[in-house]
Amino acid sequence: MTMYEIIKKKRDGHELTKEEIEFFVEGYTNGTIPDYQASALLMAIYFNKMNKRETADLTTAMVNSGEIIDLSAIEGIKVDKHSTGGVGDTTTLILGPIVAAAGVPVAKMSGRGLGHTGGTIDKLESFKGFSVDMSIEDFIKNVSERKIAIGGQTADLAPADKKLYALRDVTATVDNISLIAGSIMSKKIASGADAIVLDVKTGSGAFMKTEDDAFELAKEMVDIGTHVGRNTIGVITDMDQPLGFAVGNILEVKEAIDTLRGEGPEDLTELCLTLGSHMLVLGKKAENVEEARKILEDIIKTGKGLEKLKELVIAQGGDASCIDNPELFETPAIIEPVLSEAEGYVEGIEAESIGRAALLLGAGRETKESKIDLSVGVVLHKKIGDFVKKGEAIATIYANNPDKQKQAEEVILKAYTFKAEKVEKRKLIKGIVTKDGITKF
Repeated sequence: MTMYEIIKKKRDGHELTKEEIEFFVEGYTNGTIPDYQASALLMAIYFNKMNKRETADLTTAMVNSGEIIDLSAIEGIKVDKHSTGGVGDTTTLILGPIVAAAGVPVAKMSGRGLGHTGGTIDKLESFKGFSVDMSIEDFIKNVSERKIAIGGQTADLAPADKKLYALRDVTATVDNISLIAGSIMSKKIASGADAIVLDVKTGSGAFMKTEDDAFELAKEMVDIGTHVGRNTIGVITDMDQPLGFAVGNILEVKEAIDTLRGEGPEDLTELCLTLGSHMLVLGKKAENVEEARKILEDIIKTGKGLEKLKELVIAQGGDASCIDNPELFETPAIIEPVLSEAEGYVEGIEAESIGRAALLLGAGRETKESKIDLSVGVVLHKKIGDFVKKGEAIATIYANNPDKQKQAEEVILKAYTFKAEKVEKRKLIKGIVTKDGITKF
């Protein structure tokens, strides 16, 4: 078996065997297959695609390229959640605590953000002293004792995916459903969860711009999960405007705290209840999503979710006093409203542009070396369907640099579009994908 033969076979539109896929993944990971041959195969896959069996075999080979976390010492069904990313997506900080408070073990491996805002770990580091640096033994102990821990993804987790993604990024082969699905699922499977709930975003602020593409990606990932024995569900959700109101690390943490108090934005609360309900059903803590939803609503109402967040923060070395007193969080030097130049109903908010405004302010990383300013960002006051008067505040900017504040203001004003006639609010949940098929709402 040679790499030349494998490239030629896929170039000509044929199906690769499990052994050929494993040969490629192992050889590229250990450096015996050069970039130019790996690039050629990726391009052949990009054009000729992979079938479901090939995609599952590619994912499994990437899982087996590194460490696989064994969570069997933790009692119960471990359920993980993955979001394909969006603007203002702070669901993990709410979902983790409420699902854990319901008795489902949440053993989550998260990353740092590269883009408009920080990742889950960056947001949690808004709590002074919070750390994800712990051994696997301590991680498992925390989940066993408290039902929740959030750790950092190690370089040993699916290293083949990390290396292949870097190559795809520079060879224009990122946008292939099999390669995207394999990349996401390899990390989730290697993280050791028994079941997985996928939040697949669609819209202007999402990776998958169209609903059809989002459903296709969800189906591919559910098929992979099913193939390797993980109970997997995909929920297709709207990202044609930012989720919630806050975009920025400390701002999103404050919004998560509000949501755990039962005072959060309607869309963020609804998404967390929807995803959390599926997690409880997969974790065998509820018979159906209706029962699960009532359990989670009660957890928020009684404050058990907020207590679980405190428990998580304290267990990982963080100062949880900000949860009861959010004014203790760091605040930036500049807090300025963005005043609307138009009047009418909000017809659209370019989610990606709001993310770009937050990035301009320093809320995210343009490169891996960039330093995040946790205090800056944007809080929206108007969403799609809301009426706005000329001169009314549509957002507030939190900044530490006046020039960046002005630049962000221009971006935000351009992100909003208005209409004289009343605009319907957008549907948040677009559908569900399970091993049994697709249900569109």
